[in-house]
Formats: sequence, structure tokens, C-alpha cells
Amino acid sequence: MREAARLTVVGLCACATFAAAWSQEPPKTAPATHVTRDQIEAFIAQLPPQRISDSMIRGLDVGGYRVGVYAVVRPKDSPQDAIYHDTNMTEILYILKGSATLITGGVIPDARPPARPGGNYTGTKIDGGTTRHVVPGDVIITPGRTPHLWANIESDMSYLVFRPDPDGKMPLK
Repeated sequence: MREAARLTVVGLCACATFAAAWSQEPPKTAPATHVTRDQIEAFIAQLPPQRISDSMIRGLDVGGYRVGVYAVVRPKDSPQDAIYHDTNMTEILYILKGSATLITGGVIPDARPPARPGGNYTGTKIDGGTTRHVVPGDVIITPGRTPHLWANIESDMSYLVFRPDPDGKMPLK
């Protein structure tokens, strides 16, 4: 009898647990976003080809933080500065066209403070960084606050930059 009572209690607890789990709504998720190759190509085609452009294609709230997809055009003969973004935002670059040397890490010994709030520290060189040659198809992940400098640009470049924004300051688009 005692065993039957214990099994009944265990069974009721299991049923209550199952019923509670069954009645919970699934977690809310943000819808997936698709940016097509044609949309990317059309967006890049409308950017000015003779100057550096860094423009948002899409900016989304993905549930707790934001993510941006940017297109960058970097002409072969454009002036290059070493830069340092004073932010937590990582940049993930995907090279579409062109090739160059990218220097990351190290320090910018002659860093100038940003001209505006939220701007970049800039300088003429990086000391002690890592140098790599990048070509179409390469992916480079640069954590926030990491100096970087494009050098020896061999041909006009275009690339995508994915920027996860844990601080939620990025505009939505």
C-alpha cells in the first residue's frame, strides 16, 4: 500500500512537470534575414568608387544585441590610416574583390584622438602588429579595440563587414 501511494505521488509529480513543460511557450526568436548576392552587388555598385565608403546594408536587432552588415569600398589609391575603434564591436571581414596587406594588433604610436565622439583613433603606422596578405574569399576577425591598417593595396577592394554590437548602439535598417 505504501509503495502504491509513493508511486502515485511520483506519477502525479511527473504529470505536473510534463504539463508545465508542455504549456510553456517556445522561446521568442527574431526572424531570419536574407541579404542576397544581387542586393549586395547592387548596393556596392551605387557606392562612390573613388573614395573609401563604409555603408550599412542592413542593421538588425537579433534579440538582445544588434548585428550590422556593411559594404566597404576601398580604392587602390586611397589614403590609408592606422585606426582603432574604441568599442566592444568585433568586425568580421569577408573579402569580395581586390587584395592588400592588412596589419592588425600592435600599437599606433602616433595615435590621434577621435575628431568626434564615437570616432576612431588614427595614426600613420602600427608597431608590433601581425601582417597578412588578404585576397577574395578570406575572412578576418578583428576584435574591438584592435588597431588595423591597410597597406600595399594592389587593386580596388570591396568587402563585407559583419559587426555584432553587444552594446545595442548600432542603428537599425
